[in-house]
Amino acid sequence: MTADAIVCDRLTKYYGKRRALSELTLSIPEGSITAVLGPNGAGKSTMMRMIAGMTVPDRGTLNVLGRRPGWELNRLIAYLPDRARWYGSHTVAEALEWGERLLPGFNRDRARRLAGDFKLDPEMEVEGMSRGQEARLMLMLCLARDVPLLVLDEPFTGIDMISREQIVLSLIEAFSERKRTVLISTHEIAETESLFDYAVFIQDGRAVLSGEVEELRAQRGSIRDIYRQLFGG
Repeated sequence: MTADAIVCDRLTKYYGKRRALSELTLSIPEGSITAVLGPNGAGKSTMMRMIAGMTVPDRGTLNVLGRRPGWELNRLIAYLPDRARWYGSHTVAEALEWGERLLPGFNRDRARRLAGDFKLDPEMEVEGMSRGQEARLMLMLCLARDVPLLVLDEPFTGIDMISREQIVLSLIEAFSERKRTVLISTHEIAETESLFDYAVFIQDGRAVLSGEVEELRAQRGSIRDIYRQLFGG
């Protein structure tokens, strides 16, 4: 990994008087599967929204895939926001049709395979889904896209442990097929640690530690152990 897909330089963001990011500076290697880790309120979601072009910094600069974030760049990014929801009146099949029409790079065949892996019946209506089923649907729509950057904010929220393990296996298979950069923010470190080759730890809007997972493990232990060392719990 030599080039950087994302470069944050002193990013600062306020929401009113609350500072969400505080001169956040970090680089994320191209082609990496990067864990974005930290306690609630650390600034992870703000950073990911910024990368996806959904909000702008008050100060600092951000380079994503060699350019500034914006609507044109968004065609190259599959973004799954925290607590994402889908249209309640749609079935899974209708969601796939919507994705094929409107999402750049959407691969219908891969989406169907993922729907089977995630146990989503094509005739299932979103309004009758559990939170976990809807989360799997949203994740499926992101993973089905052939784009160079995926930004997944808490994709395992509301999903039971057995389903998380199945999804991690599908993720490993999906990522191994294509070279692309993936950011995943998650608190489910135990089930997902095998996915990552790079990790960024954020606290109080700053990057407190980052590096290749193998090097971090050699120096400080597992990613879960490092999280506990930095943040407790």
